[in-house]
Amino acid sequence: MKQINVTYPDGDVVAYPFGVEATEVIGRFGELKAPLAAVLVNNELRPVETHLIVNCTIEPVTIDTSLGASTYRRSLCFLLAIAAREVFPGRRLVAGMSIGTGFYHFFDDDIPLDEKDFTALDARMRGLVERDIDIKVEWFSYADAVEYFRKSSQPDTLLLLDHLNDAEIAVNECAGFRDLHVAPLVPSTGVVRTFELKAYHSGFLLRYPHKETPDVLEQFADDPVLYKIATEYRARGKILGVSSVGALDKVSSPKAIRSLIPVAEALQNKKIAEIADMIASNADTVKCVMIAGPSSSGKTTTSKKLAIQLKVAGFEPLVIALDDYFVNRDRTPKDENGEFDFECLEALDIEYLNQQLIDLFSGKEIELPAYDFKAGERRPSGNFLRMTGREIVVMEGIHGLNDRLTPRIPKSQKFKLYVSALTQLNLDDHNRISTTDNRLLRRIVRDNQFRGHTAKDTLKMWGSVQRGEHLHIFPYQNTADAAFNSALEYEIGVLKIYAEPVLRAVKPMDDEYAEAKRLLTFLDNFAPIPSQFVPRDSILREFIGESEFKY
Repeated sequence: MKQINVTYPDGDVVAYPFGVEATEVIGRFGELKAPLAAVLVNNELRPVETHLIVNCTIEPVTIDTSLGASTYRRSLCFLLAIAAREVFPGRRLVAGMSIGTGFYHFFDDDIPLDEKDFTALDARMRGLVERDIDIKVEWFSYADAVEYFRKSSQPDTLLLLDHLNDAEIAVNECAGFRDLHVAPLVPSTGVVRTFELKAYHSGFLLRYPHKETPDVLEQFADDPVLYKIATEYRARGKILGVSSVGALDKVSSPKAIRSLIPVAEALQNKKIAEIADMIASNADTVKCVMIAGPSSSGKTTTSKKLAIQLKVAGFEPLVIALDDYFVNRDRTPKDENGEFDFECLEALDIEYLNQQLIDLFSGKEIELPAYDFKAGERRPSGNFLRMTGREIVVMEGIHGLNDRLTPRIPKSQKFKLYVSALTQLNLDDHNRISTTDNRLLRRIVRDNQFRGHTAKDTLKMWGSVQRGEHLHIFPYQNTADAAFNSALEYEIGVLKIYAEPVLRAVKPMDDEYAEAKRLLTFLDNFAPIPSQFVPRDSILREFIGESEFKY
């Protein structure tokens, strides 16, 4: 009998029969500190039921890890889809964006659930959990998959299948319900025990735990900024006729996409103009526009496009770079690992910045600093500024929304703008796109195009980037006077062309392979869109190049 060698995390190598199911080999993991969500086989995320057919390494993925937590959340959405189909047959449930620690869901008939409906839906979900039903992966022929999703009234899944041409289609199955297999789910319904359904506007939130405390739900904290973005994006989708990846793929022919892109860009430019008008309506008091947002949200291009619209509104924008206000290197704080912490607020000379702003707002002339990053010193720039009339300061940086950055500046003199890329496209009704994936793909492409970084480099440091965002940006997003969503419906089709080659360079021996493989599988669902159709002033150009703006 043919055998394969399985290498465990402790280095032990054990021979098993060819084709052995992973469920039969995971006993050697011993007692795990949290429930098992999936396994890593040669650094690729796989369902626990996967069959092993080559020599491999195998590692447990528990729900208290990043990969395990994302698997838990996907599985929770799958559980909700099963329950909703059973409790509300004939109604179409649609998954939306992440808001706080929950996914916004709604029925496409826009009829909200009453208390009785919530009770029934919650009871059905918890009943499925208590029965601990296996979640399996099944394989359908392409024709059978099309027929199944047609009969089960899942039109967005059918649109997605129109783009695919695989002879065999993987689907997840549980309790007689089937959905397209996008990524591994937990082995059974009994794993996803911690959740809450909470009424929210015209829909509801499916709330989930943090990975650090997988059996505890934190107290609900509303996020009105994100909900406003979600409703605006949904309205955009109706104008463009694009709310899912399948719908986007359907209009990705050169003729159709040439019609969609200008409208998508015009809608975005209109929003920037509206923000400029908001600022103009407070021209008597506002002296400074503070712009902040997470990595790769397009803050730089947004600030440049906003500056143009501010000129249209009668202002003369004065751009001040916060990076020039770093303290000298010998005063830079260090993190718990002894490394320089350039992201903390204390890395900036707050007092010097505030004094310069006060002087500027009082009509005095100031000389802007210039920071020499190689020497780690701030020096005079020779660039002098004075406000004499309709000038307005525009500053963009990680701490822009934090009032501790400008404690000496009255709130009435500041207009705070939050920028992020929050796509509302779904793969289909039940398989949502992570709101961070849009930014991650932008970052991978930009780092490779302009910084010489590999996808492996970017993926390796992405966790650190996200930690910084959760510390310094997200806690302050709801203090913003306005929010701008820089995501474009068509952009992942463009990013696909740039991202796929660099993601394929990440090999199975690399720790980052699981994430690279996930992104490649995700990109398979998108039809490519040539960059030649992207306008030169598009925010997308900040990441793919050939922008008319200078960076």
